[in-house]
Amino acid sequence: MTLQQLRYIITIVNCGSISEAAKQLYITQPSLSNAVKDLEQEYGISIFNRTSKGISLSSDGTEFLSYARQVLEQTDLMEQHYLHKKPLKRICSISTQHYAFAVNAFVNLVSRQDHEEYEFTLREARTYEIIEDVKNFRSELGILYLNDFNEKVLRKLFKESGLLFHPLFDASPHVFISSSHPLSSRDFVTMNDLDPFPFLAFEQGEKNSFYFSEEILSTVPRKKIIYVSDRATLFNLLIGLNGYTICSGILNSNLNGDNIIAIPLKTTEYMRIGWIENPRVHLSIFAENYLKELKSLIISDGLHLCDEE
Repeated sequence: MTLQQLRYIITIVNCGSISEAAKQLYITQPSLSNAVKDLEQEYGISIFNRTSKGISLSSDGTEFLSYARQVLEQTDLMEQHYLHKKPLKRICSISTQHYAFAVNAFVNLVSRQDHEEYEFTLREARTYEIIEDVKNFRSELGILYLNDFNEKVLRKLFKESGLLFHPLFDASPHVFISSSHPLSSRDFVTMNDLDPFPFLAFEQGEKNSFYFSEEILSTVPRKKIIYVSDRATLFNLLIGLNGYTICSGILNSNLNGDNIIAIPLKTTEYMRIGWIENPRVHLSIFAENYLKELKSLIISDGLHLCDEE
């Protein structure tokens, strides 16, 4: 076993494929595949399951990955101490539904870094993709919500994927609309008030189930619906078409400007927003700091953190 082989394994997991990892490592795909096979033969395990759809970590591979990360982290510390080497490039990946506060926490995390090199990834992804990212170690944690409608289905997926859900806060649903919207002066709005206006929602791709919807009340019949794939487009349509979307209500004017406002939606529904992790791999210090930033933002917005389940 070599440290280089361990770095190969981690890069493959981060990329999700051997071909993409080979590109990032500037080696040929056959060379990378052979290095992995040599390591598997040496330890008598299969690190990856290989199918026609690609690769995924085996149960042995999951355990091996945890050890590999610890070995490389300790090696890095030793080289810094004894050889006065610069710290290795810091890597952290987060997957999240389309929440402004999740982006704001990420901005705060990155802006406080004093490392010369880092490689952070923030994926605003579909609900099913977030679960897959954390399950397959492409992201250290994922941000999404549960409520009475989707909880049973999503918790079943979490259990099947070996993931844990940690609640952050309970949010009363709000609607995002433009500051010039006809309903912008209201103290609250009802679903009947919103009926004439286009409903904007994030499309969920081939996993287009109501249970994966980012917006609560997804089964309510609507006359006008527009699906989008990114937050910038959604915000533009909120302004240009007097559309609306349903969300947690937490906005950040520094990131989103003053053209979008949040108004309470009169409903008995709620959103329990939290984060998922794969407990088979310990969180990096950067992922832990990201959670601290999230919790700080939640508290500063006047909300209460949930107790651990």
